[in-house]
Amino acid sequence: MASLKRIYIITGLVVLSIIIINLAITTWYTVDESEQAVVMTFGDVQDTVTEPGLHFKLPWPIQAVEKLSKETFSLQFGYEEKDGEIKEFPRDTKMITGDENIVLADLVVQWKITDPPKFLYNADDPNKILYNATSSALRSIIGSSKIDDALTSGKAEIEAEVRDLLSDLIQKYDIGISVLAVKLQDVELPNSEVRKAFTNVTDARETMNTKINEARKYQNQKLNEAEGEKDAIISKANGDKAARIERARGDVAVFNKLYAEYKKSPVVTKDRLVLETLEQVLPKTEIYIMNDDGGTMKYFPIRPLEKEQPKVEEGTKNE
Repeated sequence: MASLKRIYIITGLVVLSIIIINLAITTWYTVDESEQAVVMTFGDVQDTVTEPGLHFKLPWPIQAVEKLSKETFSLQFGYEEKDGEIKEFPRDTKMITGDENIVLADLVVQWKITDPPKFLYNADDPNKILYNATSSALRSIIGSSKIDDALTSGKAEIEAEVRDLLSDLIQKYDIGISVLAVKLQDVELPNSEVRKAFTNVTDARETMNTKINEARKYQNQKLNEAEGEKDAIISKANGDKAARIERARGDVAVFNKLYAEYKKSPVVTKDRLVLETLEQVLPKTEIYIMNDDGGTMKYFPIRPLEKEQPKVEEGTKNE
């Protein structure tokens, strides 16, 4: 009896020690700055802890704690990089574009856990759901895009559309994660022959665009020259117009003055106008005014004498 009692006492002490140790170990927990915790009571979620530090709870098995990271995760779609080596999965990356061309496309999805209880209990494998949703979103967007956009300048737009569609899918699945960014890694053609043919087409297109740009430049140059000539002609015409208007105004003023003098002495003004007109019409003709009294007309050659006058003066000086 004594030994049996002793066994009971030892067993009780052991059980009590286990209980005390369990209380000491499982009634507190720490949360790091990069972590978040879910507190469960008999398997039912009670609270989500995001503040770092020391926290207390009821001992196990009453309450339990599940810790999750708050960091940003990267999902590599179509390839896997491990220890500096890259393993590709062409079956996942091969897809058809909207203009019925085959391309290989892989990408990286940046995501993080924003609702820990849903991440833990709304799906058995949230990572697999995210991978499949990424495949669906990428194939949908590539399937509605042209190959030129996928291989060249349309990558940024494709990334944005994939991110939006993937975010909508993840929100519908309600697995407690959020998509932060989507980045296309490689979009290429399946083999070297197709790549070469596409390169030739791209080069031809670039040559075409270059020729079009050169033609537009020449067109703009000629248009600018024509515009300049047009402006010069218009400006000259406006100048001629203004000059003729001013000339006409001057002629009117001269006519008005002549008319005023004509009214004062019509005969003198008439003779003057005749003489001025003759001088304008026949500038090199010598005009003589003679008085014809009905008898013999006398003519005195004044012009030849005027021409000889310098010679006479010169001879006089020599003497």
